[in-house]
Amino acid sequence: MQAESQTTFESAARRVERELRRAIITLAIAPGTRLSEVEIAQRWGVSRQPVREALIALARSRLVETLPQRGTVVALLSVRQMMEARFVREAVEAAVVRRACEGFSSQSRQRIDDLLDLQEKAAERGDHTAFQRTDELFHLALVEGTGSILAWQAIEDLKAHMDRVCYLTLPGTEAMRPLVTQHRAIMTAIDARDADAAEKAMRYHLNEILRALPRVEADHPHLFE
Repeated sequence: MQAESQTTFESAARRVERELRRAIITLAIAPGTRLSEVEIAQRWGVSRQPVREALIALARSRLVETLPQRGTVVALLSVRQMMEARFVREAVEAAVVRRACEGFSSQSRQRIDDLLDLQEKAAERGDHTAFQRTDELFHLALVEGTGSILAWQAIEDLKAHMDRVCYLTLPGTEAMRPLVTQHRAIMTAIDARDADAAEKAMRYHLNEILRALPRVEADHPHLFE
């Protein structure tokens, strides 16, 4: 009974952490927002203890922080953290696409074609949420297709800091279309087994956020530290 209770508690903590993480990354909960354990517990129908554990996990990812006299708040966007995350992610994913040129799962290749079609349709609709989700699944399919899932796990927490900024860089269809084109360029190089071209295409793609950053900071200064 005690083991079952512990499992239930851990499950509740993971669920709350997952939902809060998604809300923070998508900016549904804005940077700087104060988080109340009581309100979160009531919202998800859990006790305060799993909420506390979820917030501790999010603090380890640097998505929330505890401030004097304010309590736990959603961390402001940090250009420094985003740049560090982009640096590490670029190194990892450049290596992934080079490996993909040596061998790639046919099942994952078909999955990517389907995802790019869905992403293109999301861009045409201006559906930011669906676009961002298919973007993440595209990059996940790349690491799965090369058997490099540990690489994804290594950057998952870091990329959250890029993802938060990305949600500000895609205000409409015209901002999304180039990213689909970049994804297709990466896959064209992989299909041709051209490792240098694949790496170049991936690095160009992951630098898109740097090209958008000055505008985003100017438009949303209150969201940045």
